[in-house]
Amino acid sequence: MSDQAITITQYKTPFGMLKLGEYNGELCLVDWLHRKQRTKIDSRLTAELKVPFEAGVSPLLIEAAKQLDFYFEKNLREFDIPIKLIGSDFQKSVWKALVEIPYGTTCTYLELSKKLNKEKAIRAVASANGANALSILVPCHRVIGSNKQLTGYAGGIRAKNELLTLENPAWKGQLPLF
Repeated sequence: MSDQAITITQYKTPFGMLKLGEYNGELCLVDWLHRKQRTKIDSRLTAELKVPFEAGVSPLLIEAAKQLDFYFEKNLREFDIPIKLIGSDFQKSVWKALVEIPYGTTCTYLELSKKLNKEKAIRAVASANGANALSILVPCHRVIGSNKQLTGYAGGIRAKNELLTLENPAWKGQLPLF
């Protein structure tokens, strides 16, 4: 581990691979390895922190993997890991609101926008949601469309549905037709 780099490793979930990253004792990356915005997210982190990625292992990354294991085994509802949110003040406000969505529940993009007093900025809120680099820990998967259908997710719609079902087996959301 080095404060001159973001230490990264991979973690296998039941629904796909995650890329985990730590910088200076804080988790800054828990994101789907094969997402459309992978390069954009990675570039934002390295530019903001002014350091490169470096493959490795650290006590914090080991703890993150352990807590993710517990989460996927349905033995953990809240993560206890120091995180570093890297983005604009607006993005950070959206991500902080995401953390407040209780385990096993969902909210719509409109409800999230209203909570932030940004009802007219629903697209900006949705965009910030999509720019989240700490998937699962900052639970962007809990945000759904106003019609109760699943909409975009970095890990894919199927992974989003599986995460919601993992957290709440009674989840009866609708998958999009196409």
